[in-house]
Amino acid sequence: MKRTLIHNATIVNEGTRKQGSLVIEDGRIAEILTDGKPLSAPCDETIDATGCYLMPGVIDDHVHFRDPGLTHKADILSESRAAAAGGVTSIMDMPNTVPPTVTLEALEQKQALLAEKCVVNHSCYFGATNDNYTLFPRLDRTRVCGIKLFMGSSTGNMLVDRMDSLRRIFGGTDMLIAAHCEDSEIIRRNAEKYQEGYGEGNPVPVNKHPNIRSVQACYASSRLAVQLATEAGARLHLLHISTAKELSLLSPAALDDGKRITAEACVAHLLFDLKDYKMLGACIKCNPAIKRQTDRDALRQAVCDGRIDVIATDHAPHLLTEKTGGALRAASGMPMVQFSLVSMLRLADEGVFTPELVVEKMCHNPARLFHIEGRGFIREGYRADLVLVRPGVHWQVTHDAILSKCGWSPLENQTFEWQVQKTFVNGYPVYDVATGVDDTRRGEELRFHA
Repeated sequence: MKRTLIHNATIVNEGTRKQGSLVIEDGRIAEILTDGKPLSAPCDETIDATGCYLMPGVIDDHVHFRDPGLTHKADILSESRAAAAGGVTSIMDMPNTVPPTVTLEALEQKQALLAEKCVVNHSCYFGATNDNYTLFPRLDRTRVCGIKLFMGSSTGNMLVDRMDSLRRIFGGTDMLIAAHCEDSEIIRRNAEKYQEGYGEGNPVPVNKHPNIRSVQACYASSRLAVQLATEAGARLHLLHISTAKELSLLSPAALDDGKRITAEACVAHLLFDLKDYKMLGACIKCNPAIKRQTDRDALRQAVCDGRIDVIATDHAPHLLTEKTGGALRAASGMPMVQFSLVSMLRLADEGVFTPELVVEKMCHNPARLFHIEGRGFIREGYRADLVLVRPGVHWQVTHDAILSKCGWSPLENQTFEWQVQKTFVNGYPVYDVATGVDDTRRGEELRFHA
């Protein structure tokens, strides 16, 4: 059995930062050598990690890999390659594909596609509709990460807009319900007002997107979701919180305290604010919208104080040709998975977070929240999902470096001082900065404690 020694790294794990080494054997972490602990047996391979930080691989609980049906802009293979290059070792894919993952047959198809094509570990959500809640008891809770609920605009039949259906969804499962919360009626009224103001046929400027998908639209829907979850005793995970006002609905309690209402912040909402529309335009148009600097700064504080539990990407590729037409017509979403970890570590350099906090929100807490078996931590016996990151390397995001199939990034031309050196998925080196992605292997299906 091959033994690989990652030697002399700064190991960031469970709130600590220690100098040490680690042994990978048979896809698992066999030994953690810190505090003077000696190596138990020789190793076949040694990786010199001097100067690097060794972290658990990132678990991104919110990606749209566009497969099946939307593969002209992205697919599972292309986007999982981008994930691996970014230090992301596990993903959870969203159901708004073609067909949407809202039937048991579509779920089986999605799971088969992930097993066939995904370079990193994987699971997918089951999408709620107004009528399919009777299928929830038939889902395998050890394989399905949660129920995705669109309480706002979505594709196909995935907008749940009937109160009786919402109550049945929240009262019909103890699986985690991951909710996109925006009030469709408020958005509709705002859109009509702005279209009238600019005249029929004229594009509404993209910087009006936060006024259309407004603070009130987000807050009203999130408040309703929290109310329904509280009444039913459901597990609610509020996706991509984007406003300071919504934070009043959240508690700073730790996940280990049995927290039932949790929240996610996305990388884009932690990086950008209203002024960035001037330079980046529709490239940062997403739903919910990027809003004011006060909202961005409040989200950053909520990550630090525990009201925000998880940092994810909402990785949502579109072709640049689809990102035209202003606030009402340009596609919403952006590719972020390849550069999410280094972006958050850059914020650590700026004093916004710490590397330990980044690991907690991107690695540990997703594992805790979704009850993932054997991943998300550097612990002996756990799967060897790991990323080596080197600080102090000055590099730039060039067009050629972008691996997402859509071929662009809102971070293009930005510079970073952290660089992913190697990514290990189940002990296998799927990415090396010198040689790129090795996509000959496939990740494993995530498993969840029922």
